[in-house]
Amino acid sequence: MSMKSLLILYSYHHKNTEAVARVLARVLGAKIVAPREVDPAELASYDLVGFGAGIDSGKHYKPVLDLADKLPSVEGKKAVIFSTCGAPAFIVTEGFIRGNHAALRAKLEAKGYTIVGEFGCPGFNTNMFLRYFGGLNKKRPNAEDLGRAEVFAQSLVQKMS
Repeated sequence: MSMKSLLILYSYHHKNTEAVARVLARVLGAKIVAPREVDPAELASYDLVGFGAGIDSGKHYKPVLDLADKLPSVEGKKAVIFSTCGAPAFIVTEGFIRGNHAALRAKLEAKGYTIVGEFGCPGFNTNMFLRYFGGLNKKRPNAEDLGRAEVFAQSLVQKMS
């Protein structure tokens, strides 16, 4: 089965989430677009839509959340959520990631999307005072993080076929 996939990505600071999106796109055969490039009505033509951004104050960056608010209601459309987070790596657990995804997940589910998977990992962070110390999570996402993203994307392909 050929799956038509689209990844909606907002990644601007260190391009952490973009690195994850490139891995997902390669495995899924997906196109990557910015939230401002999305025509919400066109999303109906995709089998799987991914929504990804960095995390700011415990939720996805505003452009992705704003787009979710503008989406038309759908029935049974499949979605995936992904992110990177500048919190200390030891904090970025599955539960922490699900908490960071809660606002976006609620918006998508309220529109009728079925979330088929969620992925998150640490990202390099030089916000606020961290820049004076060389940042946090240097070289993240790293090869191990991107390898986990690849395994995650492969599991999505299996789920969707």
